[in-house]
Amino acid sequence: CRVSIEIFSMHKRSNKGIFFCPLQDVFGIISKKWALQVVNEIGNHKRIRFTILKEELRYVTPTVLSNTLNTLESKGLILRCVFKEIPPRVEYSLTDDGRQLYNIIVHLIRWASSRDNAEIRKCSCNALAEYKQNID
Repeated sequence: CRVSIEIFSMHKRSNKGIFFCPLQDVFGIISKKWALQVVNEIGNHKRIRFTILKEELRYVTPTVLSNTLNTLESKGLILRCVFKEIPPRVEYSLTDDGRQLYNIIVHLIRWASSRDNAEIRKCSCNALAEYKQNID
């Protein structure tokens, strides 16, 4: 069965130019390999330092994590707070838009966990912990 999604080609014209579907930008952000996991971890912790985030996302490289954080910050989903201390300390938290995305991710995790063929592994997701309590 082949399904074609035409979301990427949806646009409307006006006398001021072409307006593309707002999902294009969203897909551009969340389709990055680690973006949803990073938003989820920051949401789980409220505020988190780079090293702790790296430990939680065991398989991400420091370079990829740094690039992902930069992208999410530039898109207005996370805040980077630098403390003027020695050694320097940086913490990440979610913006209002980031918290809205986090709430959507929680629903996705619950849905994915409830599927018959779901493989549930180590996960620090609050939503997964709640789901496991409800099925026990």
